[in-house]
Amino acid sequence: MPRKSPGSVKYAQILLVAIALAMQLAAAAFAVQPDEVLPDPQLEARARGLSRELRCMVCQNQSIDDSEAPLARDLRQLVRERLKAGDSDAQVLDFLTARYGEFVLLKPRLVWHTALLWLAPPAVLAIGIIALVVARRGRRAAARRAGAEEPPLTAFEQTRLAQLLETEAERPARNSPR
Repeated sequence: MPRKSPGSVKYAQILLVAIALAMQLAAAAFAVQPDEVLPDPQLEARARGLSRELRCMVCQNQSIDDSEAPLARDLRQLVRERLKAGDSDAQVLDFLTARYGEFVLLKPRLVWHTALLWLAPPAVLAIGIIALVVARRGRRAAARRAGAEEPPLTAFEQTRLAQLLETEAERPARNSPR
């Protein structure tokens, strides 16, 4: 079996990454159809920004900007209509949340009924860190206690230790000056 040169392997890896990126960009580009695009580039940029903040009610884990579902298309058109009518970004979001509820927002607002959603992840992380610190301290303390509480030597071990110490004391010192 012929060996591949390091250059060809690196080239293949770069090619795979480029293909993956191109596919990712192409998937997002197909969602917004050409007939939806507004002629005013600034208004279209605002519409795309708002579309990235709104959840597709069908897909639920995609923004309406990325989704190809018919409902997402309808919502994109509704956003563009509201912007053409002169609504601000906040007014468009308020209109859609009034109509579909807070669930339509991919990033819900921080209010009293969404506080748990925002505060739970940092709280769980903090509890986990505290638990790790407490467990580590407990293990260290247990290891220190275990080292301090050695059982006493048996009679046989004491006799054997005394014999070894005697033979060591009788042996001449190796490094003593002559």
